[in-house]
Amino acid sequence: MKEQLNQAFSNLVSKLLGWLDAIIQNLPNLALAILVLITAFFVAKYVNKFTFKLASKRVSQTSISRTIARISAVIVVMAGLFLALGILNLNKTLTSLLTGAGVAGLVIGLALQGTLSNTIAGIVISFRKKIQIGHWVETNGYSGEIIDINLKDFTLKEADNNMVVIPNKMILENPLKNYSLTTKMRVFIECGVGYESDLEKVEALTKETIANTFDQVEKPEDVEFYYTEFGSSSINYLCRFWIDAENMLEKLKAKTKAIIEIKKAYDKEDINIPFPIRTLQFDNKLKVNAAEFEEVFMNN
Repeated sequence: MKEQLNQAFSNLVSKLLGWLDAIIQNLPNLALAILVLITAFFVAKYVNKFTFKLASKRVSQTSISRTIARISAVIVVMAGLFLALGILNLNKTLTSLLTGAGVAGLVIGLALQGTLSNTIAGIVISFRKKIQIGHWVETNGYSGEIIDINLKDFTLKEADNNMVVIPNKMILENPLKNYSLTTKMRVFIECGVGYESDLEKVEALTKETIANTFDQVEKPEDVEFYYTEFGSSSINYLCRFWIDAENMLEKLKAKTKAIIEIKKAYDKEDINIPFPIRTLQFDNKLKVNAAEFEEVFMNN
């Protein structure tokens, strides 16, 4: 028993001495690996600040700029860690870390597929110059001003002051109409006048009214006017013109103003804007026997 204990103790001492020798032999490599890690840490801090400044010039959202900067810093630190492990000849450990990172990334990616897609979409949207905070856009059936773009969702403020939160993935995958990319918008007005109206006079009066109402319309010839159909109670027309506007609210205000002024001009010139009517005509061919009608009514 005593000999076994002495043998075990001897083996332990030999093992420790072997480790000590290995540490002494690899002391330069260990010092170099520690130096690499410290250098990677300070480089990561510099990269974080530099990337944040660079991203802030291209992305208006601070949260996304910080996320991009942090990802860049983490990449630098991971590169320093892998380099340090390579210096220490821990190739097996390095391989195990890479394998574990790959498996963990696959599991996390499958579990957070929706969240990651929204995050990536948010980063992509933030780098698009044609989509900026403050723009008036229409997408996914909603129209409003862009209030916020972050890593999860896209926030719109509608004309009635309602907030609409849309996942970034839906913004990236669906069409988006941006009204703020141009300073002009076209106003459409559809109306009808009575059959007794002088159509040439109606056209001239409508164009003149629009030109006198809006400074952007320099002359009546700039207003487009087309008669479209013989309606049930009126001859209908389409009138359209351009105004200086960047959102739908300004367009609606201009359309309202145009309708009011056209109605005033028509009233002044006694031009009728008829509402739908139905005329019942009873001629001499229609004969009603009062006695027969009364008999049928009493029987029913």
